[in-house]
Amino acid sequence: MTLLGVNIDHVATIRNARGGREPEPVQAALQAEYGGADSIVCHLREDRRHIRDRDVRLLRELVQTSLQLEMALVEDVLKVALDVKPQEVMIVPERRLEVTTENGFDAVKHAESLKSHVERFRKAGISVSVFVDADMKQVEAAHASGASTIELHTGPYAHARTDKETEGALDSLETAAHRAWELGLQVHAGHGLNYHNVTRLIRQIPVEKVNIGHAIVSRAVFSGIDGAVREMKNVMVGLG
Repeated sequence: MTLLGVNIDHVATIRNARGGREPEPVQAALQAEYGGADSIVCHLREDRRHIRDRDVRLLRELVQTSLQLEMALVEDVLKVALDVKPQEVMIVPERRLEVTTENGFDAVKHAESLKSHVERFRKAGISVSVFVDADMKQVEAAHASGASTIELHTGPYAHARTDKETEGALDSLETAAHRAWELGLQVHAGHGLNYHNVTRLIRQIPVEKVNIGHAIVSRAVFSGIDGAVREMKNVMVGLG
């Protein structure tokens, strides 16, 4: 069965919009676990636009499942990760002007830097995932770095407008996933997944986990976080 990681970044975005304390992203994480989340995901960006350092520290202390920290290879964020020691970090690219992560990390271009940072994390007892596009060379470069997991960027699939685009994106994801499995990597998937498109993805490509944030937080406006997570889990097993 495919596991569900719930990204709580957008709860922090709402909190920060008014500069106050509500809604509390840590409470959202606990409610997500109550609803059946298999892990909690958050992205500590360099500009701290949503999740902040105190959130990461509290999440590490209180999350009962597993905490994955998304991050760019930025030194001050690296220091937080090595201090807090989440169960897993996921290396992502980051641009100040982007609304959300737009592309996979270029593991080929940044091979040497990635390998050295993966080694630092592994020595600290932290598992490493790399967010990559569905490209064979990127998968192989992530494996060469020593990472144990890749997360395939599902944006091209989620944003496809025609059947041809959808089929092409799924074929690319499936090819990349099978290459990763051949290399002994775990395969996760994420970006743009929602209640309408996740089932087809995991039926064709039985990835170990999908990470979903925006769709669940949006549904939570009407269903509550725990209810929104339950609905997503039901959809994933064909009950929704």
